Amino acid sequence: MIDPLFLDHLKAYGVVTYPTSTLPGLGALPTKEGLDALFLLKKRDPSKPVSLGVLSLEQASTLVEVPEIAYEIEQHFPKGSMTFVLKAHRELDARLGGQWVAVRCFAHPVARELVEQVGPITATSANEAGETPCDSAEAAGELLGLPAFAILSGICPGGHGSTFVRIEGTNIEILREGVLSEIEIRRWLDGKKDV
Repeated sequence: MIDPLFLDHLKAYGVVTYPTSTLPGLGALPTKEGLDALFLLKKRDPSKPVSLGVLSLEQASTLVEVPEIAYEIEQHFPKGSMTFVLKAHRELDARLGGQWVAVRCFAHPVARELVEQVGPITATSANEAGETPCDSAEAAGELLGLPAFAILSGICPGGHGSTFVRIEGTNIEILREGVLSEIEIRRWLDGKKDV
């Protein structure tokens, strides 16, 4: 169970760290105030958007258009391995991508519980821009100077981040390889054409 103090901090536009299936996440609610606090703490250039963590593409569909192929990809590949860049229903804050928003379906049980309680949350690595990410949410939170109540415990496997895939209609573009390689994704797509 997530500490109510942690949730109160987050709802008051505070920034938090939490574990994911790859690297520790730095979270804030996707509001102007939440994004202001996150970008200030992370020292991130506002022209570089952050992604949103969600339970599923179905949950994300309140914010973005989800083509059928995206649901198929979500079902085929491991949760948390891919971040989908999808067209927003309406233009959002530029720090979330504006017309194109990146959404990642969380796999880590702690991250999933968090999103179940507060809805979509920012899903950027928990480190200052340009710094190497830590392997635990605790270490990341401490390095960023967060109070203990703003840190959800958990070890992260580390390694590569998620693979970024932009989908518009049936057009699929691999923007960044991560846990999944472009070859794996293309091979699966080619296999669908053969069916």
